[in-house]
Amino acid sequence: MKQFKTLLFAFFIVTQISFSQVRIVRELDNNWKFQKGDFENAFQTNFADSKWQTVTVPHDWAIYGPFDKEIDKQSVAIVQNGETAASEKTGRTGSLPHVGTAWYRNKFTVSAAEKSKKVILLFEGAMSEPQIYLNGKKVGEWAYGYSYFYFDITDFITAGENTLAVKLTNKEFASRWYPGAGLYRKVSLIIKNKESIDQWGTSVTTPFISKDEAKVNIKTKASGENGYLVTTIFDANGQKVSSDKVTTKFGNEFDQNIKVQNPKLWSPETPYLYKAVSQWFVGSELKDEVTTRFGIRDIKYEANKGFSLNGEIRKFKGVCLHHDLGPLGTAVNVAALRRQLTILKDMGCNAIRSSHNMPSLEQLELCDEMGFMFLAESFDEWAKPKVENGYNRFFEQYAEKDIVNLVHATRNHPSIVMWSSGNEVPDQWGDEGVKRAKWLQEIFHREDPTRPVTVGMDQVKATMESGFGALLDIPGLNYRVHLYEEAFKKFPQGFILGSETASTVSSRGIYKFPVVQAKDKQYPDFQCSSYDLEACSWSNVPDEDFVLQDDKPWVIGEFVWTGFDYLGEPTPYDEKWPSRSSYFGINDLAGLPKDRFYLYKSRWNKSEKTLHILPHWNWEGREGQVTPVFVYTNYDSAELFVNGKSMGIQKKNNTTPQNRYRLMWMDVKYEPGTVKVVALDKDGKAVAEEEIHTAGKAYKIVLDPDRKTIKADGKDLSYVTVSIVDEKGIPCPNAVNQLQFKVTGKGTYRAACNGDATSLELFHLPTMKAFSGKAVVLVQSLKEAGNIELTVSAKGLKTAAVTLNSSN
Repeated sequence: MKQFKTLLFAFFIVTQISFSQVRIVRELDNNWKFQKGDFENAFQTNFADSKWQTVTVPHDWAIYGPFDKEIDKQSVAIVQNGETAASEKTGRTGSLPHVGTAWYRNKFTVSAAEKSKKVILLFEGAMSEPQIYLNGKKVGEWAYGYSYFYFDITDFITAGENTLAVKLTNKEFASRWYPGAGLYRKVSLIIKNKESIDQWGTSVTTPFISKDEAKVNIKTKASGENGYLVTTIFDANGQKVSSDKVTTKFGNEFDQNIKVQNPKLWSPETPYLYKAVSQWFVGSELKDEVTTRFGIRDIKYEANKGFSLNGEIRKFKGVCLHHDLGPLGTAVNVAALRRQLTILKDMGCNAIRSSHNMPSLEQLELCDEMGFMFLAESFDEWAKPKVENGYNRFFEQYAEKDIVNLVHATRNHPSIVMWSSGNEVPDQWGDEGVKRAKWLQEIFHREDPTRPVTVGMDQVKATMESGFGALLDIPGLNYRVHLYEEAFKKFPQGFILGSETASTVSSRGIYKFPVVQAKDKQYPDFQCSSYDLEACSWSNVPDEDFVLQDDKPWVIGEFVWTGFDYLGEPTPYDEKWPSRSSYFGINDLAGLPKDRFYLYKSRWNKSEKTLHILPHWNWEGREGQVTPVFVYTNYDSAELFVNGKSMGIQKKNNTTPQNRYRLMWMDVKYEPGTVKVVALDKDGKAVAEEEIHTAGKAYKIVLDPDRKTIKADGKDLSYVTVSIVDEKGIPCPNAVNQLQFKVTGKGTYRAACNGDATSLELFHLPTMKAFSGKAVVLVQSLKEAGNIELTVSAKGLKTAAVTLNSSN
């Protein structure tokens, strides 16, 4: 099996002005004018947009709703889910009004001196089919809403005021999930000398690493004759490590090899980052300067050994993430992304798969900093459609261009350890699909020879027969746990990746009886049981994947579907209304952990002890009825007590996958009071305990912010968990009180979410019902420092308030 050496992160630090003053990067975030609708003359400079809405970018205009079952209603048989007959799907794309055309307009000023330079307009994501106009002239267009792209607008710029107009079109039947709508990622203006380093023109790799030294290879493309390049490497403290000057190009690029002594290696546990400052001189004049942050690490994929990072065999403890951020929609926000990753880190997660699209640059930057390995995916469709107006329309013309941009824009992130060229593509059947898989993989190899390529395959039998699976660098299996052994024997790579696993469904705080394993189970309230025993016809519960991960050294890890609930795909209720978001998440749409969080944490987080009891213990009307109690823990055994009476000791065993990973007392009968679990060591000695209690009447509200101090930048967020408790402070798990939110001071109310997949309340309005006794409020800073006060009230409950601080 080919060994893939490390590739390091090169990204352009987005600052207002670079240290050398030779390159200016301006984020175009404020003062955008926005309007939904098709306006024939909106690209013209003198078009009147004063009555349009003023927004900031990133911006998702569809997240503001309303929810409507008629939006993008699809009559379809979802082949990926094993369906053969078409049926009406009402919440597949989130039931939010993302279909249609919208325009954005902005004005920016360029000085006469800047007009003489090279000007680049960079879009990091525009949903979708963007057409770009500057000063009344069409600059260009792109197709894929998830792609990064840029245009050289030097010839379109005028000294003084310039008018930028962007037309975006979301067609119906174009997505399988909520895609968002608008300029949902950053837009930037890059002004530099004509003799300069190319956009995404720096590539950093480490072809040799030892304990004593590492060779850092830096390839740089730059324009201008008779120039030379000086690259200096700095450590994480800003101390100079080494430097190199080169005057001769090899082909069309400079090639430098710089030694780093006693290198500190990047890993999830120690995400150490260096930076390289590349300075491009023509004559004696500094013409350009680019800062590249990178990490030093080595990756290998080997037959019968699996994946190793820096010489250590390890497995991917990963999750899949869609790109929406719950109540924020798809608009990128660093605080929201950081919160997601912080929650996942606590669970013990070490890897992320972007599903099924190109990730935001902010997400990759955070994964570099926080220590997550990354599977960067490109497409959900190739030439054969899953939905009528999907990427299939653009594949032939754009696939290579989109991959090139993906690789060039992100190739230097140390977090990225493999690429994916597709997910469950219908092209898995037949010779044409094999040719496409080979073609796409070769593009990735040409642009980045340091990382392998996978595809998430659900038609495993077909890919065994056609050669599709055999040609991939990494065979990725989506579910199909019963085919792992056969695939391992037939595929030549010597290992298997669980590229998408589990798809267990649950609703936070909701429990159903009797407690049995079930597929496609539905209930009148359109919720799923949090006993974590329910899955879809094509998927499975977590324990079945755990067995493969633990017992098969050739299984190199898994990416669970999904880390968080997301908008759209409300399986198993995608034919029911109201139901508009997924049930797959380990955490709900508000980012609150479901019980499954603790099941994964008990396996993945080795630095902490986990002891979690489910269900809650408020079951009025179930007195005397069997109410099983599960405990998720990394202890091997425990004793359960109900109101002081022992229910016996349970010990993990191999009789079933569930018995191997969970402690289960199946015969407990409900009586109000206290449930206590006492964890035991190997000698039977008590080493930890946990209790839950029956709550009384809802009495008051409790607020718990994830951060009490945020940045006064107009973007930062504090996520405040709202809990309803009784007079003793015991959480009320069935509370559904209507909450009211008020923010005063140097902040604003941004959104709220309760995690209920059936809720039709709008996120941006300052009221929402609690779900299973909780909700989350997002408080956003202003650009002025000071105190922010959030007050949460509900009829019949004691009001709560919390003071936050925003600082410069």
